[in-house]
Amino acid sequence: MEGPHRQAGGTQALTATPPIEADAAIIGAGPVGLFQVFELGLLEVRAHVIDALPHVGGQPAELYPGKPIYDIPAIPVCSGQELVDALMKQIAPFAPTFHLGHEVSVVQRQDDGRFLVETARGLRLLAKAVFIAAGVGAFQPRPLKVPGIEAFEDTQLFYRVHDPARLVGRHLLVAGGGDSALDWAIHFATHPEHRAASVVLLHRRDGFQAAPAVVARMRALCEAQQMQFMVGQVTGFEEAAGRMTAALVTGPDGVTRRVALDALLAFFGMSPKLGPIAHWQLAIERKQLVVDTERFATSEPGIFAVGDINTYPGKKKLILCGFHEATLAAYGALPHIFPGKDVFFQYTTSSTQLHKVLGVAPPPPDEH
Repeated sequence: MEGPHRQAGGTQALTATPPIEADAAIIGAGPVGLFQVFELGLLEVRAHVIDALPHVGGQPAELYPGKPIYDIPAIPVCSGQELVDALMKQIAPFAPTFHLGHEVSVVQRQDDGRFLVETARGLRLLAKAVFIAAGVGAFQPRPLKVPGIEAFEDTQLFYRVHDPARLVGRHLLVAGGGDSALDWAIHFATHPEHRAASVVLLHRRDGFQAAPAVVARMRALCEAQQMQFMVGQVTGFEEAAGRMTAALVTGPDGVTRRVALDALLAFFGMSPKLGPIAHWQLAIERKQLVVDTERFATSEPGIFAVGDINTYPGKKKLILCGFHEATLAAYGALPHIFPGKDVFFQYTTSSTQLHKVLGVAPPPPDEH
């Protein structure tokens, strides 16, 4: 099995550096991918975790970090971000290696049975087992659908803000009506170290999906003339000397207006895409990876799929179900990671070996 072909010259650049050797590679740093680290750690398997997003947490952290979750066992309620933070604390004893902002492009079995895992940015891992915990796919920003504007991506058109300092003192147009759009517009209008020369918030209607307090803050800043709000959509742009100088904004009245800018920040949400996974020659059903329910193995021995990315009879797309799948996948992978090694099932409540792995003191002996 192998991934999509690379452009000429790309493979030579990648193969110049020896791959990092790893017991396990986990593709996806959402809650299920993070719990996969924990279950592997209990079995003394060190994991490398790869995610296309620039931060851990996957869908809960990206799409609903502040919204309550009510069906995590023993936790009556927690936000998506609180769940991610708790999982990061839980896996800390196992010191996983994270590779964030990397989308896996190639997974290819080698002659020795291991898998070469490559990303579009040149990361290369050689893993004994691969766990795909990619949720419903790699989350990609929904692009601005204006012909030709993609030429300015990452120079003047941004779908994420990685370095706010790059935009200090610039004239900014921020498009979108959700939390990300309003939060960044307010940030650049008020932050003492990241203040922009001007901030214009643009949304297709005068209604928002952001928290009420954030909307109220935005409107107060507009009243104080610290930023502006426009109703409309970007329908074109002007450029000069290879740079975008203005956005053409069409309002609900049908009139198109020119908005001068240095940078355009577009926050239209994230959409999941199966992406390169579709080319890895794994059994797929309705854009999900087919697995068994004993080990959550895919059709390729040594590759496992857990969480929303997989499918099987009776599948339920719940985080707690993904935790169960990660447990069985960890045990199912042991013959690939430690061939011939006997591994006995142990309880974290009573196993001195697991206490040592977790770095915790053993409980006092039961006097009864």
